[in-house]
Amino acid sequence: MATWDDVRRIATSMPDVTEGVREGVVDWRVKEKLFVWERPLRGTDLSALGAAAPSGPILAARVPDLGAKEALLASDESVYFTTPHFNGYPAILVRLEHIEVGELEELIVEAWHARARRR
Repeated sequence: MATWDDVRRIATSMPDVTEGVREGVVDWRVKEKLFVWERPLRGTDLSALGAAAPSGPILAARVPDLGAKEALLASDESVYFTTPHFNGYPAILVRLEHIEVGELEELIVEAWHARARRR
């Protein structure tokens, strides 16, 4: 299963990536655009998720669009989830301890592409 060291290694291997800490949370940006970040659950998240709230480390990742988000949510609910805070926003939450490293790499590369591409 994946760790923060895996996230760091994969994210920083991409071009133009910077790692930062904002409000005590680690994030990775490409050209100042956030693409993956640590996302501890907040009180409102815990209330919304109830007993289904995970207890381990949570990674948030940008996705290309809401269709991609829905596809990930449908693919494996033991790995991917969301909260009301992210409704209508192209980002997915990941139970880091439940995702395989290869799948994590695909997710991070896709997140990087979603933010690094020229518009």
